[in-house]
Amino acid sequence: MTVLEELPAAAPGGRDRRRSELARFLKACRARVTPEEVGLPPGLRRRTPGLRREEVAQLAGVGVTWYTWLEQGRPINASEQVLLAVARALRLDGTEREHLFRLAGMSPSPHAQPAAPELSPSIRVILDSLAPLPAAVSNTRFDVLSYNGPYRSLFGTERMRPSRGAAFNSLWCMLTAPPCCNPCGNRDEALPRMVAVLRSAYGKHVGEPAWEEHVQRLSARSALFRELWDRQEVAPPETWLRLFRHPRLGVLRLNATYLTMPGVPECYIVVYVPASPEDQERVEQLDSLPPGGWTHICEL
Repeated sequence: MTVLEELPAAAPGGRDRRRSELARFLKACRARVTPEEVGLPPGLRRRTPGLRREEVAQLAGVGVTWYTWLEQGRPINASEQVLLAVARALRLDGTEREHLFRLAGMSPSPHAQPAAPELSPSIRVILDSLAPLPAAVSNTRFDVLSYNGPYRSLFGTERMRPSRGAAFNSLWCMLTAPPCCNPCGNRDEALPRMVAVLRSAYGKHVGEPAWEEHVQRLSARSALFRELWDRQEVAPPETWLRLFRHPRLGVLRLNATYLTMPGVPECYIVVYVPASPEDQERVEQLDSLPPGGWTHICEL
């Protein structure tokens, strides 16, 4: 399916980091697939869980040496056809397949995302008009760029910054907030999802200083983040139920809905929609209350 060809060594930087990230991603995906899932015998001895390299190569119809080089991060050519075959062998979903292609350099490298893109005044009007629903603008690093009054009342905005001068960041606050002061009621479910969404976005920016510093900062601060990051899981932003604790209103069950903004790349508006009439009643009280009182903000 392909001609085995090793390319000249690349200069240190984003391309080398991308190959290294590709190698780790492939290994993690291979470890998650059992032989039984793809119709292969389990075998008597397996030193590690999941498929062997030669089994992935067999399923994808490529040479064992070629696949081994790919998983080692060697500078080789990979066609779209071959990468699709590898994705099928590893049972990757759409988001994982896109992540694989970007790490393999099969799509144009996007420009670095600015830390705080300029938002038009109309975005502010939209956020305010969504009240009493809490709403905010976030980028794919979970930096919170703007928010309305109910959002601030629900979460508070204290200590949202990783450092002085840095953007507000909801993932940072969710990782560092102590249990007593974290308004997120389903943190164990929310954090793995958030980190998977972050890693999916990171695939477009491997080697970019702002992104590398962001990941390093989170890794240095949180052992849990390091554990979740090492899982190599990727996912798109999607609507799912969040549970929030409020010191005055109790538990609120809210569905986060993500609205893209074509004029602001890699940013979206997230709107928290009540899951029941009881939650709607609590949400309608948010705008008349002071900030939530938590010392940290929960997940965006």
